[in-house]
Amino acid sequence: MKQEYWRLSAVELAQAIRSRQASAREVMQSVLDRIAETNPRINALTAVFPEEALAAADAADAAVERGDALGPLHGVPVTIKVNVDVAGQATTDGVAALKDNIAREDSPLVKSMRDAGAIIVGRNNAPAFSLRWFTDNEFHGRTLNPFDAGVTPGGSSGGAAAATAMGMGAIAHGNDYGGSIRYPAWACGVVGLRTSVGRVP
Repeated sequence: MKQEYWRLSAVELAQAIRSRQASAREVMQSVLDRIAETNPRINALTAVFPEEALAAADAADAAVERGDALGPLHGVPVTIKVNVDVAGQATTDGVAALKDNIAREDSPLVKSMRDAGAIIVGRNNAPAFSLRWFTDNEFHGRTLNPFDAGVTPGGSSGGAAAATAMGMGAIAHGNDYGGSIRYPAWACGVVGLRTSVGRVP
């Protein structure tokens, strides 16, 4: 039976990759398979980057083989909300008019994630301009609560919470100044961390 690495936490995955109990490619393929199985139903992710993610996983495995210094999230699949910049990708914030708003460089948060060894596998949905307590917009569509389509996944980081709950990445980025991490985490039954103001750029 195929190992369901998508079920493991970020800490467990990083340890398994570091100790060579699992390869970053095996972990990434498990997460990609899980995304293919579940995302069409709940629409938590607006974009998925399988080729880039698998190439980054291969590079992560090569670093392990060489004995390189490894970051705390080495090889761990993560997703990033559509309202922060990921180099080469559109920062839409759930708005069709921003579909060609291609980021020239990573936001500081994304750079920090990459520096820690994390691999970006996709982008989380959000309401338009990330300003609602639900997750729906005319461009990317509605994100469903993964456990009950009749209730909200919360907002504005509802795509992040739903993705985490369904194993589409061990960590999903969100941002919060009025409950946008805390409420979706509660709605989807996952842990959400709102850092102190100014702690994360």
